[in-house]
Formats: sequence, C-alpha cells, structure tokens
Amino acid sequence: MTSRRVARPPKSRRIPTSEEYPIEDQDTDEERGPLRRCAVTRARLPRETMVRFVISPDRIVTPDLSARLPGRGIWLSARRDVLETAQTRGVFARAARGQVVIPPDLAHVVEIGLERRMMDVLGLARRAGQIVCGFAKVRELVVGGRAALVIQAADGSPDERMRVLSGARDLPVAVVPTALELGAAFGRDHVVHAAMLHGELARRFRVENERFAGLSGRMDPNSADKSAGRCEQAGT
Repeated sequence: MTSRRVARPPKSRRIPTSEEYPIEDQDTDEERGPLRRCAVTRARLPRETMVRFVISPDRIVTPDLSARLPGRGIWLSARRDVLETAQTRGVFARAARGQVVIPPDLAHVVEIGLERRMMDVLGLARRAGQIVCGFAKVRELVVGGRAALVIQAADGSPDERMRVLSGARDLPVAVVPTALELGAAFGRDHVVHAAMLHGELARRFRVENERFAGLSGRMDPNSADKSAGRCEQAGT
C-alpha cells in the first residue's frame, strides 16, 4: 500500500522589520558626494546648505547640525515650512522605515543650535582678526572694498543700516536677531554693525546665517545675498 503525501502550503517569507534593520545600519549613494536630496521637496542641494537628522537608537528624531553623527541621515532643505511638513506628514517615519519619536520642541532645538553655530563662527573670526564691529570701523572696510559681507542686528536703526552701506549696495548683508547677541560675540553689551574680511570664515558665516534664517522663519533665507535696501525690509 502506497502512502499518499500531503502537500504542505509554501512557507511565507517573513519581511524584516525596521527595528531589525534600523536606518543607522543602512547607506545609499545619496549619502556620498557633495549633494543631498531633501526628503520633502526632493530637490538635490549642497549638503552644507541643508540640515541633517538621524534616528537615535531609541528611535528619536535628532538634529545633526554638523553632519558628523554616524549612520544614514535624513536631509531637509533649510526652511521652516519644510521642517513643519516633515513633522506633520510622516516624512521622518517613512525615511526611517518605522515608527519614530518627534520631540515637540524639535524646531526650537534646531533654531537654537543653528544660532549657536552662527555665533561660534563670529567668535572664531574675532580671534583670527577677520572681523570688526562699530559704525566707523565697518564703514572703513566697506569704503576700502575690504569687506566680504556686513553683519547687522535686526533691531538696529534702519536709517543707520542704510548709512553704513552707503555706496556699497551690492555688498552681501547678513542679519542676526539682536544687537545683544551680536555684541556677545565681541564681549560687549551690544553691537549693531560688524563686517568680515574675505576668507573661509566669511563664507562659513554666510552659510550658517542662511540656514538659521530659513529654519527660524524670522528672516529671508537668502538674507546674506540681499542688498542693503532688501536687508532693511528683512530685518524689521
């Protein structure tokens, strides 16, 4: 008597979960080279102009403003509306391929961190002798054509901001929130005007200023490329 073999249903293939293969262990070609793709707009931009986020081991969305933390990053354009979209439309969870925790104060943490980086560059420039402050000294650099950019406090006098740039309306201008914060970079109570010499520090400051402006939502994201007249409108 022959035995009849009963056909068994094929085994279903178990799909690995995101917890077994977390985002930190993955890598893609987009993590290499000078450009990154924004997870919201899908635009490819220079990495230094964007903001990188990583997912911590306990699945918390964490800003990586220096872009040095290990693992694959989630890159966003340096704009407040882009960050808000990523928070409200599940962009972080999709990029991380699993549930994540978004801190309720994430936007504030990013803003404070970018402002700190911006002011740190000013401190480096001051110690290197690459920056001056005060109306007279700034005007001297501007008139002599030695200024790479002018930095002005948003709460300063609009008329004085116009006068310091008289005759140099095409000179790049960067805006910082207050004279108190600008003064802290020089060890003073307050500073309204500053100017940086040409060099790498000036370039770095412009990048950090634009990232801060875009993420804070306080100023035009391209304030460092505006002329004096436009700067007046952005800074008031």
